[in-house]
Amino acid sequence: MSSPFAPDETLIDAAKAIQDKAYAPYSNFKVGAAIRTPSGEVFTGVNVENAAYPEGTCAEAGAIAAMIAAGQVKIAEVAVIGSSADPTPPCGGCRQKLREFGGADVPVTMISRSGVTLTMTLDQLLPGAFSTEFMD
Repeated sequence: MSSPFAPDETLIDAAKAIQDKAYAPYSNFKVGAAIRTPSGEVFTGVNVENAAYPEGTCAEAGAIAAMIAAGQVKIAEVAVIGSSADPTPPCGGCRQKLREFGGADVPVTMISRSGVTLTMTLDQLLPGAFSTEFMD
């Protein structure tokens, strides 16, 4: 169920480069995320665990916060890498967070620790997403 979209290697490289900076002393599961905006800017984030587990922050949420802090509000593409043998998908909460700022057709490339990739759209990852349309 992968998308025909060819992932941008520079975005994948940004996610890989930031992954080692994750703070995951409890799970040892480090995640790096990179978001590209329509203007081409790239924002990265890492998961940050806390002794009051599970009160941590996901990598995707960190990248979104950096994007928002820089005055950007739209996501054009996402890359996520985790410490798994399989491509690591965003958690359910992060799928909703990504959908808040990205359209249904935004590609999300998930990457395994060995570099295997799987690309799906936000709509494929979160069909029937809750949006502001329901709040009217």
